[in-house]
Amino acid sequence: MTLLQVSQAHRRDALIEFIKGLLAVPFVLHSQPTAASAASFADMATESHRRYREIMRDIEGLVNDHIACDAAGTPEQSKLRFLVPSVGRFFTPLLLEDAFVEQDQRRAISSRRFVAPSFNDIRLILNTAQIMSLASLDGPIKLITFDGDVTLYDDGQCLIPTNPVIEKILWLLERGLCIGIVTAAGYTDGARYKERLWGLLERIRDSERLSDAQKKNLIVLGGESSYMFRSSPTHQNLLDGVDRSEWELDEMRAWADEDIQSLLDIAQSSLEDSVAAMRLDALTIRKQRAVGIIHAKGGKFAREQLEEAVLGAQKTLELSDVGKRLPFCAFNGGNDVFVDIGDKRLGVLCCQRFFANVTGGQTLHIGDQFLSAGHNDFKARMAGTTVWVANPAETVSCLDELINLMEKNNTNPKSTE
Repeated sequence: MTLLQVSQAHRRDALIEFIKGLLAVPFVLHSQPTAASAASFADMATESHRRYREIMRDIEGLVNDHIACDAAGTPEQSKLRFLVPSVGRFFTPLLLEDAFVEQDQRRAISSRRFVAPSFNDIRLILNTAQIMSLASLDGPIKLITFDGDVTLYDDGQCLIPTNPVIEKILWLLERGLCIGIVTAAGYTDGARYKERLWGLLERIRDSERLSDAQKKNLIVLGGESSYMFRSSPTHQNLLDGVDRSEWELDEMRAWADEDIQSLLDIAQSSLEDSVAAMRLDALTIRKQRAVGIIHAKGGKFAREQLEEAVLGAQKTLELSDVGKRLPFCAFNGGNDVFVDIGDKRLGVLCCQRFFANVTGGQTLHIGDQFLSAGHNDFKARMAGTTVWVANPAETVSCLDELINLMEKNNTNPKSTE
């Protein structure tokens, strides 16, 4: 691997790149960029579709083999892990062949002569495959967790009443699903979360379709895994704090406060070193369980500056003694960099524990940051199934897919009291 490849590894997804490479072969062999007749185009599309579909069927088999090897306690025998060493756990099978057929109809992947199957094509195929599996094979799904910025609403904005995702969430709550919003925003006061989520919280409060129990089936977990609030229509903030004993994991109770402060001290020093080295006009923000940098004058940092600060902090913490004892998350927030105690793996697990020990195969996390470094949704893959979106509109589309399949398959979970 070259130095350039190493420096860009944090911006790639190994499984998607593996699939992309496989699909590139039939594209090169069967695309006809110089063809002139409609008949040639149709033949090309038919053959490309057949070959792409075969490949996705084979990858589906590799995933099934991977799941079987993990279940048997022989993960080293997984062929997929041999081909993609960094691949993680799959909580359900993936219906990749069916998902490809669906996405090919939408995106005309097989009909393209000049543009090979892309990163986004494969990301969306994987999303559809996961949704199909949850609604068809291992259902019923019981818990859906969401990131906030860029997933439910645009970066730095709030969830206003006209946001179309609200109606989808109400539909899910009405049918007994539990909803968690797992966000990096770390506030100890529910009023701050109300400012970001007021459109949804007011719709829940005013809904005549939801029972009292269903109205309480939405939680907010802030600071990755540090503060939990539960929807409470009678509370002045529409959110009520939840005692840590009801959701905190055993491993989190073992964290020493001196370790927490030591890790934050190291992270702060690394971030301030990056600020000095790159001459950034930045302010340092220190919270109870997080530290970060923001622009001092409300301007914009360059993406490369943010990534440099994130990767510097992450590597420094990984090499420290306390960083080996305590989980943390260093991430690029779009125009800031923060290091949080805990991560979204723990956040999703806390949501699962709170809602009566929901399993990973019954959980779907929807987020926009799934690359390996500087992206805080990445570790949620260790706690449950995931869908990778690029913007709030894609979140709505994914929920539409899920809802349509649940209605088609009559997959309705029992209400969680």
